[in-house]
Amino acid sequence: MTMRNNPVLCICAIVACLMPGAAFADQYKQAADNARIECVVSKQELTRIALIGDQFASVSKISSGTPYNDFAVTNEPVRGDIYISVPETYAAGSISFFATTKKGFVYKFACKAETIEAQQLFISNPALAKSDAANWEQQTPQNQSAVRLIQAMATDQTIDGFEIRQSASPAARVGNLEIQLIAEYRGAALFGKVLRLTNRGKKPLPLAERDLAPKDTLAISLNEPSLAAGASTTAFIVGANGEYGHD
Repeated sequence: MTMRNNPVLCICAIVACLMPGAAFADQYKQAADNARIECVVSKQELTRIALIGDQFASVSKISSGTPYNDFAVTNEPVRGDIYISVPETYAAGSISFFATTKKGFVYKFACKAETIEAQQLFISNPALAKSDAANWEQQTPQNQSAVRLIQAMATDQTIDGFEIRQSASPAARVGNLEIQLIAEYRGAALFGKVLRLTNRGKKPLPLAERDLAPKDTLAISLNEPSLAAGASTTAFIVGANGEYGHD
């Protein structure tokens, strides 16, 4: 039986393939201790750099001595983020500086400066994140952890060590059902997706968990078993890391 003739297989394939990429406007980077991190910062507007599971403690840069031809890095003490300000008169096409985190990591930033809207950059350290995520995941057996992850996604909770991305990806269609990726949660062993389902038809549309679950799904939850014409609902799907479309 081909996918063209089987809407269930089409739905599962779309759910499995909905994954982040250029649709995410924010920048996400993974870096180890002493790593060089390349990014793009904004001229005229601010650029925010935040650490996942850590905070910035200090920043080191060389001053040009000329305010109109230098950039500024401010360490925000409450959340531990840093904000970069690059004036329009800044002559160079890039900036560079070192940053030390409260957990003892050092990163070198080498970023292009462009006339674009305000930017956000999120940095995760795989060793730190995987350790925290693994601790959370190992508190219960995998199937129970998958259910706990669905509960966390449904209530917009943050989880230590999990990378959470909000998505702006375009929706996909299977018949009258529109499927759009809203967010994803990535841990050490589990990977979760939050999907918005919309009935674009003129008649009620029944929904079944088995129709939305890609291969090797560990847990799935639907807010509504049926959608009225034009109505939307949310689905939560969890699988093992490696099964759900990594970058």
